[in-house]
Amino acid sequence: MELSQALRTTGAIRSFTDEPVDDATLAAVLETARFAPSGGNRQPWRVAVVRTPALRRELADLMQPVWNQYVAIRNTGATPFAYGSTIDVPPIESPNPLLSGIESVPVVLAIAANMHHLALMDGELERPALSGGASIYPFCWNLLLAAREHGLGGVITTFLGRVEPAAAPLLHLPDHHALAATIFLGHPVKQLTKLTRQPVSTFATVDTFDGEAFGD
Repeated sequence: MELSQALRTTGAIRSFTDEPVDDATLAAVLETARFAPSGGNRQPWRVAVVRTPALRRELADLMQPVWNQYVAIRNTGATPFAYGSTIDVPPIESPNPLLSGIESVPVVLAIAANMHHLALMDGELERPALSGGASIYPFCWNLLLAAREHGLGGVITTFLGRVEPAAAPLLHLPDHHALAATIFLGHPVKQLTKLTRQPVSTFATVDTFDGEAFGD
C-alpha cells in the first residue's frame, strides 16, 4: 500500500472479527512501530500486552465510568473533559462494546511513557502541558499504521489515563511513568476506505493564525 493511501484510510477501528492475532504478527507490528520519532531519540514508551481476562475486566471496569461521563458531556454539545470546561452533568449509562467485550478483543495494549524522558517545553505555562506528547503519540500512531500493513485495524483510547491512580497498581506501572493510551487491535469487521476530514483551507493560514487561508 502506498504511504499516502495508508495515511488517508487508516481510521479508528472498534469492531473486530474472532480471528486471533498471533504473537509473531504482534511482534512484527511492535518491531516496526519502535521506529517512531521521539525527543532526543529517548524512546520513552513501554508496552504491556494485556492478556489475562481478569486483568482486562478490571481495566474495563475502571474505564466504563469515564466513558459514561464522556457521553454525558458530549451530549451537551461540549468537548468532554476539555481544558477550562466547567460542565458538570450526571453520567449516562452507555454501552461500549470494546469495554463490555474486552475479554474477546484480540489485542489489548497499555502504553506508558517515562515522564523523565519527555521534554515538557510548555511545562511551566499556565495550562496543561502538551508538548511531551510529541514523544509518545507518534509511537501509538506508528502502531496503527504498522498494524494496517498486517491487515489489522485498531483504535487509540485515553480513558484509562483519567483513572491512572487506580489502574497503575493493576499494571505495575513503573515509577515516573504515565499511562498514555490503551490500544485495541484486531482484524476489522469492516475496513474503512474513506475518511471525512476538514479541507486544508479550514485550518491552515499564511504567516499568522488569523492570516489568509492557505490551500484555497
